Amino acid sequence: MSEDGAVTRAQGEGGRLMRWAFRHLAGPAEGVQGAVQGGSTEAREAWKRDLAERKRYTQEQRERKRAAREAGRRS
Repeated sequence: MSEDGAVTRAQGEGGRLMRWAFRHLAGPAEGVQGAVQGGSTEAREAWKRDLAERKRYTQEQRERKRAAREAGRRS
């Protein structure tokens, strides 16, 4: 905050008018069906498969690290 108590904002944040416009004219993002997951059922399914594969890979990496630590403790 500055000395006079005013809140300073980032350069590209916009002013009072822009905040009002985004709040009242743009509307909520959830009004668009499938905006987050993708436009189609196939895209959502591909995203879910990709996420599951990433989780599986991460779990395998954790198991490998754990096995390496255990092997290091035993020797």
